[in-house]
Formats: sequence, C-alpha cells, structure tokens
Amino acid sequence: MGDEKQELRREIARQKKLYTEAQLGAWSEEIFRQVEAREVFRRAQCVACYHALPGEVQTEGFIGRWYRTKRILLPRVVGDDLLLYPYEGPESVRRGAYGIWEPIAVGDSIPLEAVDLVIVPGVAFDRSGNRLGRGRGFYDRLLSASHLVKIGVCFAFQLRDRIPTEAFDEKMDEVISNLTE
Repeated sequence: MGDEKQELRREIARQKKLYTEAQLGAWSEEIFRQVEAREVFRRAQCVACYHALPGEVQTEGFIGRWYRTKRILLPRVVGDDLLLYPYEGPESVRRGAYGIWEPIAVGDSIPLEAVDLVIVPGVAFDRSGNRLGRGRGFYDRLLSASHLVKIGVCFAFQLRDRIPTEAFDEKMDEVISNLTE
C-alpha cells in the first residue's frame, strides 16, 4: 500500500511540472468560485482553510476575499497535530513548519466544534471522496471529528477514479476540481 501511495505522489508531482504557475492560479480561482457557490460555504460562519504551498490549489485570493466577513482559520503544526488559529490579515502569519505560512499563535487554538466547514488540500483525491495526503497524517488526525463538513480541493489531474486508502484515511464530503460542475 505504501509503495502504491508513494508512486502516485511521484506521478502527481511530475504532472504538476507540466503546468505554469499562472495556469494553476487560474484553475485555483475557478475551484474557489465553485466553493463559494456551495450552500454549505454561504451558510458557514467559520471556515478552516490552509495556506497553499507552491503547486497546491492556491488559497491566497480566497482567504483575502473572506477573512473580514467570515472567520477564516488556518492550521499551525504543533508536534504531530494541526491546531487552528484565526487569520487576521497578512501580518498575522509567519513561515512555520515545512515552510508553510502559519498563523502566529495568540491565545488558545479554536476548537473544531466552532468550525462549520473545512477546505482540505491533498496530493490526490478519488471520486468517492478519498484523499491522499503527503503521508504524515496531519489532516487525518485533524479531520477525525465526524461533524465537520470536509471539501477537498484539487486540480483535475489530481482527481482519480480510485486511490489507495487505509482505515485511518479521512473521506471528504465533496471534492471540487477545476472540472467539477
């Protein structure tokens, strides 16, 4: 199973190199227009998202559009876990673990019970809502709270008919790509 996951991660990494940053950025905006059109997003007051790494579905425009009108939370790596903190503008983040922009931790993290929707990155997803991450299990541990509505976002080349899964892998409620209607 691990070899199959690693090979898929390598294949997706090769495919990402076929596209320009501008193309991935345009597709990212298309993906987030679809997220913003979903009823679950329109109703949500508190949305957990992520600050994208290069090659991931880009979130900067989405976060910038919404952090003043909805509570946008971003993860911060603390040990083996992701804790959620509010994004309050560009000055509220710094580069943290793995080179990812993270919220500067001020006060307590926000409990998952306060979150209405989680927008989740992944290396690959399948049409059944399964997700392949980077292999460290951070999101699987975070998403194990069953009440959370989870939307995975990915580029069309990351969406497969089937991906390898294990019992601890958390499923998405919906996966949105640049080809989703």
